[in-house]
Amino acid sequence: MAGRITQQDLDAYAGRAGQATSATQADQRYTQRSAEESIPVIGLRRKIAQKMQEAKRRIPHFTYVEEIDVTELEALRTRLNAKYGTQRPRLTLMPFLVRAVVLAVREFPQVNARYDDEGAVVTRYAAVHLGVATQTDGGLMVPVLRHAETRDLWACAAEVLRLSEAARAGKVTREELTGSTITITSLGALGGIVSTPVINHPEVAIVGVNRMVERPMIRNGAVVARQMMNLSSSFDHRVVDGMHGAEFVQLLRGYLECPATLFVE
Repeated sequence: MAGRITQQDLDAYAGRAGQATSATQADQRYTQRSAEESIPVIGLRRKIAQKMQEAKRRIPHFTYVEEIDVTELEALRTRLNAKYGTQRPRLTLMPFLVRAVVLAVREFPQVNARYDDEGAVVTRYAAVHLGVATQTDGGLMVPVLRHAETRDLWACAAEVLRLSEAARAGKVTREELTGSTITITSLGALGGIVSTPVINHPEVAIVGVNRMVERPMIRNGAVVARQMMNLSSSFDHRVVDGMHGAEFVQLLRGYLECPATLFVE
C-alpha cells in the first residue's frame, strides 16, 4: 500500500523466516560430517593415561559388586546435618564410608596394602592413608586423606572437602597426591548401577560408590521404599583372594546398613 509496511506484511515475513529456519535446521541435522580433530595427550592427561595403562597391564583385577541398604545411614546423616549444620562441616556419604573402611581393614589388612611388583613384596599398613579419587578439569586426581583412622566424621568431611577443592583448583601438592594405601572412587549422582574401577597402582584395592536410588524392597513381608546403593570394588588377585575381597565388602555392608556400629569398638 503505497510503500507502507503493514501488519500483514510482517506476519508473512515472519512465517517465511520461520520456515527457512526450520528447513535449515532439518538440513543440518542430516548433513554429512567429515571433520577430524587430533588432540595430543600431554601433561597431566598423559601421566594419568600412563598410570591407568600400567595399572591394567600389571594388576590382574577382579571386581565384586554388592547392594547396600543405606536407608538408616541416610536418616542418621540427615539428622546430624540438621543438628550441627551451622556449626560443623556438612556430612556427605563419604565420611561414613571412610569410617567403614577404617574399621574393615583391621580385619582384612591385606586390602590396605601396596604391592612391589619388582621385589614381589606386599607391605601392609596399620595407618589408613585413603586416596579420594577426584574428577578435575585436567583429569582424574587422587589426593590422599592421611591417617583417616584418627579423624571423626566432621574432621574427615572437612579434609575431604579441602583436598577435593585444592585438586580442582590445581593447588594440590605433590605430597598430597602420594602415599595412599587404599582408594575410594565415586561418580556421585552419575555413579550408575555397576562400575569396574581401576586400582590405583601400587595399591591392591579400590572401593567404588555407585548411585543411590530409592527402590521398593520387601522387608518383613511388606513392600517398602528403601534407599539402595551398590558398591563396586576391585582387588588385585595376586594379593587378595576372591573370598577375602567379598568378605571385606560384606563387612563394609554391615557397617553401612547398621551405622551405629561405626562408632562402637
